[in-house]
Amino acid sequence: MPVEPLFRLQDLSVAFDGVTVVDRLSLEVRRGETLALVGESGSGKSVSALGAMDLLPANAAVSGGRWLEDTSLDHLSARAWRALRGGRVGFIFQEPMTSLNPLHTVAKQIGETLRLHQGLSGRAARERTRELLVQVKLPRPDELLDAWPHQLSGGQRQRVMIAMAIANDPVLLIADEPTTALDVTVQRDILNLLDELRGHYGMGMLFITHDLNLVKRHADRVCVLYEGREQETGPVGDVFANPRTAYTRNLINAEPEGQPQPLASQHSLLDAKQLSVAFSRPKRWLFGKQPAPFVAVQPLSLELARGETLGIVGESGSGKTTLAMALLRLTPSQGEIRFDDERLDRLTGNDLRKHRKRFQIVFQDPYGSLSPRLPVSEIISEGLRFHHPELSEQEVLHRVQATLKEVGLPQDCASRYPHEFSGGQRQRIAVARAIILEPELVVLDEPTSALDRSVQKQLVILLRDLQRKRGLSYLFISHDLAVVRAMAHRVLVLKDGEVVEQGECDQVLGAPRHSYTQALVESSGLGMMASA
Repeated sequence: MPVEPLFRLQDLSVAFDGVTVVDRLSLEVRRGETLALVGESGSGKSVSALGAMDLLPANAAVSGGRWLEDTSLDHLSARAWRALRGGRVGFIFQEPMTSLNPLHTVAKQIGETLRLHQGLSGRAARERTRELLVQVKLPRPDELLDAWPHQLSGGQRQRVMIAMAIANDPVLLIADEPTTALDVTVQRDILNLLDELRGHYGMGMLFITHDLNLVKRHADRVCVLYEGREQETGPVGDVFANPRTAYTRNLINAEPEGQPQPLASQHSLLDAKQLSVAFSRPKRWLFGKQPAPFVAVQPLSLELARGETLGIVGESGSGKTTLAMALLRLTPSQGEIRFDDERLDRLTGNDLRKHRKRFQIVFQDPYGSLSPRLPVSEIISEGLRFHHPELSEQEVLHRVQATLKEVGLPQDCASRYPHEFSGGQRQRIAVARAIILEPELVVLDEPTSALDRSVQKQLVILLRDLQRKRGLSYLFISHDLAVVRAMAHRVLVLKDGEVVEQGECDQVLGAPRHSYTQALVESSGLGMMASA
């Protein structure tokens, strides 16, 4: 006997100002199951969920049929929608820091939904909030009740969002990219928690994601979207084993692959010995004792050869970015740093500035790292104009055009602004800004974490190609071990600022010795892919 759907969309269409972005989407979520809605950015995943719940702006037109159990959602009043959302339907959004109110404590934010949907207040709301924090496995729940969002880690903030979503015993949970910005171990914990809660409450879950590894491990069925149209729907095992459409096959095959070119030289470019970073802590009282400094990076040594990629991996807070900033002399540190046999740690002022063009950095967020007020030509040429004031305007523009071509962008990009580009294109602009100075070392700080898998694959190919042609050395910071495996010659694993393991990439990721590295590899799914 077929199971009746808990949530159903029939020919759902969404248009903005007459432009259709979701075209006749039909799907079903059954009680106790997870349906994954997958596709690249811009495919219509989030818009479909927001349209189904009447959360789109006024210029959006939504048509088609929507049902939750036996209730049609097509003609609900505003009051009925408010009762439904946060009540029978819970939401978990992609970025918990922007979804949580920075001016309210955890207790107040969760208490608000309890007051609106259950009429709880005061001590009753606080006790129920504490129960929810325990249920989502947050440590020290009594302390966290009065904590502010900025005092929590990314994983803790996401657990608070989950507590809010399940506070009123929903029958349907909509999770929109709930783990995109999280480390692999935190991803695993969050999704295992969602699986556990789904089983406990017997609710259905609509899981929106572009990460097919997570779909394989946590979803029962999958619906593939491309440009707002359903490509195929079916059990996860069937769709992955026998995809019917070319688009689905391309998604499945979009895993970063290949390996870096073998090293042509063993000449050391960057060498650090007993490098450490510590930050002073403020006194709690005016005449109190000075607290011991916080050691962000324990004394360590590393070496990077010309043309080599060193992957630096670890969870958030492990010291990856702090280490890179110290190596580039952007954060005060102790220890010896040699760049091309010159003591970088002894340089100051103009002597240090002259070296800046020899090492550049590409940041994690391809939008936040580019000025929205400048056209691409000015963004890319800014460093060039500073370090090479002797160049004429014509020579600068020529180099900008040549660099755009090298990173795979058309020449007409030069006059456009960052908001006019996709995430992958913006990251190519950031790479162009770094390499136009012809550096010898580029730090890549989580350059692919905000990108779809297919775009990640394209960027990895570009970075390897640039390394081969220019002889670049990379410090590649990432928590995505599949990307690290495709990029790095060697890997250094950090935990709480301390190196727990390092060595050849294949050795460290293929046969990790330390339990922490083993946990990272297991959480990333690399072990599962290797056995498959």
